Amino acid sequence: QVQLVESGGGSVQPGESLRLSCEASGIDFSIYNMAWFRQTPGEAREYVASISYIDTTDYANSVKGRYTISRDAARNTVFLQMSNLKPEDTAVYVCKAYSPIATASDYWGQGTQVTVSS
Repeated sequence: QVQLVESGGGSVQPGESLRLSCEASGIDFSIYNMAWFRQTPGEAREYVASISYIDTTDYANSVKGRYTISRDAARNTVFLQMSNLKPEDTAVYVCKAYSPIATASDYWGQGTQVTVSS
């Protein structure tokens, strides 16, 4: 059974930082690409950042320079370091695992809430 479990969310003030974690089980983490998305009520899920199985990273323009995605193969975990947080970053952050093989399944976590407010 595949599981992606996010943690690290919380409530912070503008300008502060948070680090999210997503621990994967039931997949060969070393051959999966990983990504973070975020979602607010009534809005479409928004791409945030991704890291390939060979550690190539990519970011949405809205978070470039403030967020850093990384992965730890020994812990089957992907991280999202978020700095200089803004109120518009408030959302549920969701982790995704997707294989480079087109026919393989994608997997999603349940999400962790991030709230940025003064």
